[in-house]
Amino acid sequence: MSIRSSIEALIRPARIASAHCDLPCGIYDPAQARIEAESVKAIQERYQNAENMKGAQTVEEYRTRALAIKEQRADMVKEHLWVLWTDYFTPAHLEKYPTLHDTFWKATKLAGAAKKSQDPAQGQQLLDAIKEIDTIFWETKKA
Repeated sequence: MSIRSSIEALIRPARIASAHCDLPCGIYDPAQARIEAESVKAIQERYQNAENMKGAQTVEEYRTRALAIKEQRADMVKEHLWVLWTDYFTPAHLEKYPTLHDTFWKATKLAGAAKKSQDPAQGQQLLDAIKEIDTIFWETKKA
């Protein structure tokens, strides 16, 4: 046995484990994306009602701040969806749910559109898309 073989034998793991995600699947949940999307919609609603908001800032200052926060939250929605899409779902899930890629694509596009929209109806579309992903996600967890 060569020195290299001896070293490889010493550092080779005794047991090799595999998983389809980063950790055993207790860390993923579409709720993270939903919570951020709920914030997006709430900000869209508040933007529309800015004249009635009390505070030391002007309506324009309020709306400017709301837009900045909404854009951050929409980016967080996309981030949570991308992690779920790329790290949790597997080719086997895609076989069972052939519209999975399209569902995620539409949801992330809606999150991007939320950055430009002040319409709460658009925020609701985003929430509806995330609900569809949530349904599929929990069906895969039952399997």
